[in-house]
Amino acid sequence: MKELLKQLKELLKQFKNTLLESTTNLIPILVIIAGFQLLVFQTIPENILSISVGFLIVILGVTFFLMGLEIGIFPLGNQLSSEFLERNSLFWFSLFGFALGFGASIAEPAIIAVASQAGSITQGSLDPLTLRLIIATSVGAITAFGIIRTLLGWPIAKIIILGYAIVLMITYFTPPAIIGLAYDSGGVATNVATVPLIVALGIGITSALQGRSVLKDGFGFVALAAITPMISIQLYGIFALGDDFGSLPLEPLGETLQDEAHYDPSFTLFGIFIDIFKTFFNLLPIIATILFFQYLIIKKPLANLAGVVFGFIFLVIGLYAFIVGIKLGLFPIGESIASHLVQMDNVFFIYLFAFLIGFGTTMAEPALIAVIKQADKMSSTRLNVMLIRLLVALGVGIGILIGAYKIVHGYNIWLLLTLFYSLVILLALFAPQEIVAFAFDLGGVTTSEITVPIVTAFGIFLATHIEGRDALMDGFGLIAFASIFPMITVMGYSLLALKIKKPKGS
Repeated sequence: MKELLKQLKELLKQFKNTLLESTTNLIPILVIIAGFQLLVFQTIPENILSISVGFLIVILGVTFFLMGLEIGIFPLGNQLSSEFLERNSLFWFSLFGFALGFGASIAEPAIIAVASQAGSITQGSLDPLTLRLIIATSVGAITAFGIIRTLLGWPIAKIIILGYAIVLMITYFTPPAIIGLAYDSGGVATNVATVPLIVALGIGITSALQGRSVLKDGFGFVALAAITPMISIQLYGIFALGDDFGSLPLEPLGETLQDEAHYDPSFTLFGIFIDIFKTFFNLLPIIATILFFQYLIIKKPLANLAGVVFGFIFLVIGLYAFIVGIKLGLFPIGESIASHLVQMDNVFFIYLFAFLIGFGTTMAEPALIAVIKQADKMSSTRLNVMLIRLLVALGVGIGILIGAYKIVHGYNIWLLLTLFYSLVILLALFAPQEIVAFAFDLGGVTTSEITVPIVTAFGIFLATHIEGRDALMDGFGLIAFASIFPMITVMGYSLLALKIKKPKGS
């Protein structure tokens, strides 16, 4: 009984610290939004009360999410890696990777939202279920490959560089109307539920194998999971849709579009129960995959069953709170600010908001915070967690700024993406190899539950309200730019710093 009370006290202490951290992380978003509303627009939103409540709920969601990762997901990933390595079966380990990647992606809210938006805009020419199946299969296959790559010690940097080179070559032949969607699909494929677990798998494998570096060999899963959907969606566009796809009539994105992040002010007790069940359903494929392989293949009980159960319960609560908070707070305020910016007809404020909202949402991304902390905890290299978060947030801000500039002026997305990904490849060739895979993964982690809904809504709203722009061709692509520039800022800083920080304890 005393031991139970001690554990409960420690859990409450951890919850209090995490709640304080989550509140601090959301302050940049609050400052940006309040600044624009009071100083630029000089108005207060009519639904200020519900927006405020939404932000409070998001804070609770971030807190429960981080708690779930710390007590359940990260230990589970390390444990699964160790048990599959003990079994010494490359086949079963890679099959587990495929099932985990596929199951997590097929029910991911961000993927469902982007696929639904694409289907609505094209009046069904792009089937949402087909898009989801393509993305999920791609993520599953590359997760399996990532496990094989890590076990066999193949150099991740060369594989990622080759992957991006293939992406750029295929893009040249892809119908222009689907390029932005393809690149955004790569961003949303690296989602809030999957990323921490596959990062934990990579870290677990390298920690168990002698002579491996956590930063150099354990990361790269997220980057690979972002590359393959870009390739597969573009191939789908080339072979299934053809060159005439861009000439199809498009439906303007109206207020009736419903997805996981869209604003819906009506909340009932039954509706809350349904939403919680839907959130649990999103995690169910991950849970089912873990239980199947744990009890039928590994044939061992979970070592930390209580921690895993509470971890997933906290994840369900956290993800549900995200959805509710986004509906009440983040999505409507993002839509409102975008509307004001278009009405003002002042591109300076559009660009300023694009940069600031990218920076602010990234500083609050729970998956990004968790992954950087886990890397610092497990790696022998000392990492400045706050500095890396600032570099990543700066990169996302710059990326969304350039994406907004592209929408306003209608520049060719292929030329811009080719230019920036070429810069990424060039930096990867010269940056310290310890940091390359980590930097690539950070680019994928940034596009998660908080960033995707606001950025996607902002981009499509701009494209549908600026004369001469196309919702499909111009509205998508912001997520892609948001993924590219964190890689540039992190690797660029590592080159400027000349060397990685000294090992811990030195």
